[in-house]
Amino acid sequence: MHILLSNDDGYLAPGLLALYQALFPLGRVTVVAPEQNHSGASNSLTLQRPVMVQTAADGAQRGFLYINGTPTDCVHIALNGLLDEPPDLVVSGINQGQNMGEDVLYSGTVAAAMEGAMFGIPAFAFSQDERDWKHIDTAAQVAREVVMRYMQAPLPSPFLLNVNIPACAYEQLGDMQVTRLGKRHPSQEVIAQKNPRGETVYWIGAAGDAKDASEGTDFYAVAHQQVSLTPLQLDLTGHAQLPELRRWLAC
Repeated sequence: MHILLSNDDGYLAPGLLALYQALFPLGRVTVVAPEQNHSGASNSLTLQRPVMVQTAADGAQRGFLYINGTPTDCVHIALNGLLDEPPDLVVSGINQGQNMGEDVLYSGTVAAAMEGAMFGIPAFAFSQDERDWKHIDTAAQVAREVVMRYMQAPLPSPFLLNVNIPACAYEQLGDMQVTRLGKRHPSQEVIAQKNPRGETVYWIGAAGDAKDASEGTDFYAVAHQQVSLTPLQLDLTGHAQLPELRRWLAC
């Protein structure tokens, strides 16, 4: 089993190291991750400049490959020229913070996994509910269990599975739940400030609260200390609207 591992928090992030250590015993693991934090980068590619691939020489990340680009750059370059042969699995994470509901449209963590799915490779995106890396050992253990389950009983390929893990002790976790995406309220207002030159700058506001956290959603599962597993698809077509659109066009 050859696993390509990436993330959006950067190659020095504790979540990436914890995931690497959890998956390393399962086979060959190649890490190709961003040099810097790219949270919220979504599926962006770096097209205005070349990017470089470098190898970490020191510390626990020794041997990790890192790229001065986005999470999608990392997986795209790895699969489209860097690796000698495609991996068996693309795994992204562990993200610092949840990726539920509409978060998946912005998330660099999900985007890295999605790039693998676009190349026809099974992919997982792992995120932890809180942002302080507390109980990262729990998240890493869950990620290992999910990947081992896939190795023992593979799902039809390609697939993209978005996994959100509550930040709690492992013993406090409930059963894993298959879920759908919930929905959020709109984000909070942007924050306007003045920079030292007196110019107005804006900070993007925090994510909104959950609007649909009903039973069956990812929000509901994580709120009840259950691991949420949500299958995602690349086809964004509004299939239910196609007949109405055809009628509208025929008028």
